[in-house]
Amino acid sequence: MHQRKIIHVDCDCFYAAVEMRDDPSLRDVPLAVGGDGGRGVVTTCNYRARAFGVRSAMPGSEARRLCPGLVTVPTDMARYRAASQQVMAILREMTDLVEPLSLDEAFLDVSEITDHKGSATLMARYLRERIRREVGITVSAGVAPNKFLAKIASDWEKPDGLFVIRPEDVDDFVRGLPVEKLFGVGQVTAAKLHALGVENCGDLQAVGPEVLVDRFGKQGYRLHEMAHGRDERPVVVSRIAKSISVERTFSQDLPDRSACETVMASLVADLNLRLTRKARRKPIHKLFIKIRYSDFSTHTLERVREHVKEPVFEDYLPLFKELVGDKDRPVRLLGLGVRFRNDDAPVTQLRLFD
Repeated sequence: MHQRKIIHVDCDCFYAAVEMRDDPSLRDVPLAVGGDGGRGVVTTCNYRARAFGVRSAMPGSEARRLCPGLVTVPTDMARYRAASQQVMAILREMTDLVEPLSLDEAFLDVSEITDHKGSATLMARYLRERIRREVGITVSAGVAPNKFLAKIASDWEKPDGLFVIRPEDVDDFVRGLPVEKLFGVGQVTAAKLHALGVENCGDLQAVGPEVLVDRFGKQGYRLHEMAHGRDERPVVVSRIAKSISVERTFSQDLPDRSACETVMASLVADLNLRLTRKARRKPIHKLFIKIRYSDFSTHTLERVREHVKEPVFEDYLPLFKELVGDKDRPVRLLGLGVRFRNDDAPVTQLRLFD
């Protein structure tokens, strides 16, 4: 069977991270989002507050008792949603196979992606760096052959960490994994497992699936599978992509327009490969191009091209010439893509990479 490559991305103390990004004075104090007033509850908190024992869903009064110097701020969902949209847009530039779990975490299936030498580890490193640079927050990432292990991996070296579980390491890794780390195992189930003499997945492997199903019902078989590091759940995409794009960041800047045009030809080929994998796409409405110069200034241009079915190099060349003009400048990043026609809504000008 084809080996899957799954990345789980999880923003570190997301709401608090956005608050600290927007108000640097909050970075060096124990901070809680929510929890103000007599009956307020902490929504999340930064790691300074967690060192005092403050936790999400804790009453604000208890949080202030544990941490007398705690600073609280009200939630601002509009700002958090905006930051989440930025993060998800960066993830979707890597692959269409993105499954958000909440505003601050998502799975990616990068099994078919050839960028970054086809290495999921290099892809995760790239995504973390882009999110840090462009959104201003840190994310932890886990790389593994399935969703279950990728989610565990992303939590392994939090905050601001990257942990990789290679296929050949799965058996050794899961054997020592405490059962409390398994999805769906709370205090009650953990206590029942401990009563069976089960502390980790190695112990759980020794308990037959029949015994587990007898004791835990349907969850028993799931426990058996997780104890062996198995998870066949696919990454589920619930949205139809409005656009598809490819881009490439260069370790050495492209020196001039001629070099850019050479790279564009391979980018068009990569784009069409992605388009062929996109079964549910709508007709193409626009083509767009993106350039980032060596000074990190970024320029974009899009034009309506209604009757293009499979873009070719010559379709993008006029956009490239219009965008760069007649001056050679060192280019750090080059990207191009298509937008699909939305027949359910009026045609409006969209911000690039929405």
